[in-house]
Amino acid sequence: MRQETHGTGTTPATAYRLTGLILFAYLFSIAVRMIWVQWAGGHPEFFWNGQLMINTNDGYFFASGVQHELWGVHADNPRIPGFWNYGVVALTTLLARITPFSLETIILYLPAVISSLVVIPVILIGRLFGRPWWGFFSALLGSVVWSYYNRTMVGYYDSDMFSAMAPMFILYFLMKSTVDFDRRSAFYAALAVSIYPFLYDQGRAIVFAMGLIYAAYLIWYHRRERMTYESLLLVFLALTPYKLPVPWEYFAHLLVVTAVYLYLRNGRQELRRLQIGAGVAFLLFLGLGNVFGLIWVKVFSYLVTGTNTENGLHFYAVNQTVREAGKIPFDLFARRISGSVGGLLLAGVGYALLVWRERPFLLALPLVGIGVFALWGGLRFTVYAVPVAALSALYLFVWGAERVGVRWARIWVPALAALALLVPNIQHIVSYKVPTVFNRAEVRDLVALNEKASGKDYTIAWWDYGYPLWFYSDTSTLIDGGKHNEDNFIVSRILQTDSPALAANLARLAVERYANDPKHRKVAPEIFRGKDPETVLAELEASDYPLPPKSREVYLYLPYRMMGIFPTVTLFGNLNLKTGNALRKIEFYSLRPVGQDGALLKLSNGLQIDIKRGELISRGGAVPLKRLTVARVEKDMTVRVREQKYHADGRYSVVYLESYGRVVLMDNTTYRSIYVQMFMLGQYDPKFFEPVVLSPYTRIYRLKK
Repeated sequence: MRQETHGTGTTPATAYRLTGLILFAYLFSIAVRMIWVQWAGGHPEFFWNGQLMINTNDGYFFASGVQHELWGVHADNPRIPGFWNYGVVALTTLLARITPFSLETIILYLPAVISSLVVIPVILIGRLFGRPWWGFFSALLGSVVWSYYNRTMVGYYDSDMFSAMAPMFILYFLMKSTVDFDRRSAFYAALAVSIYPFLYDQGRAIVFAMGLIYAAYLIWYHRRERMTYESLLLVFLALTPYKLPVPWEYFAHLLVVTAVYLYLRNGRQELRRLQIGAGVAFLLFLGLGNVFGLIWVKVFSYLVTGTNTENGLHFYAVNQTVREAGKIPFDLFARRISGSVGGLLLAGVGYALLVWRERPFLLALPLVGIGVFALWGGLRFTVYAVPVAALSALYLFVWGAERVGVRWARIWVPALAALALLVPNIQHIVSYKVPTVFNRAEVRDLVALNEKASGKDYTIAWWDYGYPLWFYSDTSTLIDGGKHNEDNFIVSRILQTDSPALAANLARLAVERYANDPKHRKVAPEIFRGKDPETVLAELEASDYPLPPKSREVYLYLPYRMMGIFPTVTLFGNLNLKTGNALRKIEFYSLRPVGQDGALLKLSNGLQIDIKRGELISRGGAVPLKRLTVARVEKDMTVRVREQKYHADGRYSVVYLESYGRVVLMDNTTYRSIYVQMFMLGQYDPKFFEPVVLSPYTRIYRLKK
């Protein structure tokens, strides 16, 4: 039976070279990420407080937690993350306290600073197998490949900065423990495993899978070795998610693992006792970790379609509308993992060769597997396979160059291969001009809301805007980027109903129930529990509906940017909760006028509107319109509306947003919706609402009741 015998000794000269390779790769990774900064810096609307804003909605969740730790804001927000809940919050808070940089600067650049650390384990893996230059070229490639770059670029402030970087450190130490068979390597792996959930809790299932593969590997190849069971004892103790009555439980795991390591190092236990200890740790891991259940839940949550059922009611499943959680075509899958289809094919062949030549690479199977799962589970899973794919693709060229026997080829062949594989990824980075989450004018509106609202107030808004609302307005929300469940129905119904009374009453009822519930459960299943949902909604249309006592202000947030996703927003509320079937067909099309020929208004998709006759003209013929409404935002932010009525039985209503250069074609029921009336047309029922912030980008109303 072959034992791994790769040398890992280091002389001062090789240590300096290794450090130089790591430093160069690290700076390269950061430098490439500055391409976006150079582009975004030319857009003044992307700046706030003298700094570029971030470009991911979820980043404001963690940033709001940092605000809470630094300044005590968001104290009444039941979902605000604490210092010990997420490593991103803890690290950012510490940096904000000990460095001279502003919070805006830290959250902007931290993703690049942290995610670029992935070059360290990749280079060390190459060195582990006697080929540091292989690791170096793989690090250059793996640190900037399409998927990894997209989720770790400057401004992508999210726990994703740890998602693939931290598992690569774990993989390196696990591999090293099978190569040098030293308990110290297993101890380092156990430390990395212990801290990983604190850095990226969503990846716990992946680390569980790595632990299972590690156990199978050691038992299969080294079942008679003492070190096998010492290593497994340490790793399974680190993997076991036992709860401790302290806020810093992840660090308590570190103490437990360290104590066991010191015990193993200072004593010589019998093999049988080590086997029993490792077995007990394994059973604890399986039992307390709910290992297979967790893995299945993670997989199932990204494959679910249709509706979620709770209390006998059917709610629309949010995963159906999340692009990153849907099936993706193979060519996109390939580009996300390796930059090109050819690059992915090279990586596939290279990984097979690696497993044959260097069997510790079997330990990378979970990362490879979760990457392959992206074909069904969605874009977000591709990121895990990127570093391994980079190592695998370049290994083909390293192995081939070694077969040639020419000394210079061992560096220059993989170098040229890395350059060729880098080209499509750099091209992607140059063209990837993602904007900030909000522009400066939109943020100004949220800050204006902050000046009028208190920290205990709530804002009704679609979940995409929840976290930014926390950060800039210091109000809480009913749904957000992490709580987009059955309560989506409530917000969606508020936005699409044609009844101001229903919108106001449902908003007040939902907020009071949620804010005054110490467990902060989902509201929708409770409101409709044991009742006919449509009957409850009909009752809420009464202006004198008995509401809970008012304990806080509630605001309704209607942004221009929601126009692009409004058809998706309506899916969640346009539902018969008893059957899960859609109530009606909603039609809402935002188009751009491209010219006018007499009475014919030409639209961007080839349609035309005959303004004189009131008809929508397409290749299929003419369809009668009910009305054409022209809306223009005046200097005082009121909306001047001119309406031309056409056919009483017209199929569509058309709103021409003159100030925005948009024409919106919609069904007649949607025309009467809260979003269309109160945002597009500026018309509201003063009995239920009053405007508090008005701008071309945002209209925010306060509930009067």
